[in-house]
Amino acid sequence: MDLKGLVRTIPDYPKPGIMFRDVTTLMGDAQGFKAAIARLAEPYRTQPLDLVAGIEARGFILAGAIADRLGAGFVPIRKKGKLPWKTVRQEYALEYGTDTVEIHEDALAKGRRVLLVDDLIATGGTAAAGIKLLRRLGAEIVGAAFIIDLPELGGTDLLRKDGIAVHTLMAFEGH
Repeated sequence: MDLKGLVRTIPDYPKPGIMFRDVTTLMGDAQGFKAAIARLAEPYRTQPLDLVAGIEARGFILAGAIADRLGAGFVPIRKKGKLPWKTVRQEYALEYGTDTVEIHEDALAKGRRVLLVDDLIATGGTAAAGIKLLRRLGAEIVGAAFIIDLPELGGTDLLRKDGIAVHTLMAFEGH
């Protein structure tokens, strides 16, 4: 199945010159969504895994489905102020300014094996922040999985330089 053909490209969003890769069209196709989840989960099927961490918001959808498929628990990584309990937070750089992600301070026990999931990796800032949070809580990072890689923005390379095995389903040149 051609999953790449199910991803909608929106030119000049959110600003001129950006080609926004919208995975909601892939997720809205029952067979495409099922195939994407199966392909994202496959490399981890035989690995010991305790939790799948999903980054807000599309990463939640993917991570929940992958966790179910792999028989693992799910952990949300959210934007600042969205979690109702005591949190640990990590700031990361954006093109203009910074943002923050958080995780519950009791989201996992030390030594838990965790897979990080999101829909897309661009510069890698959000994913790297998520990995830092998980490691601060004592997680062993099994890998990171994404539907889309924008390789020219360097996020996959950033994670690999940090020792993270990265699995993506497709790449789009240009952003």
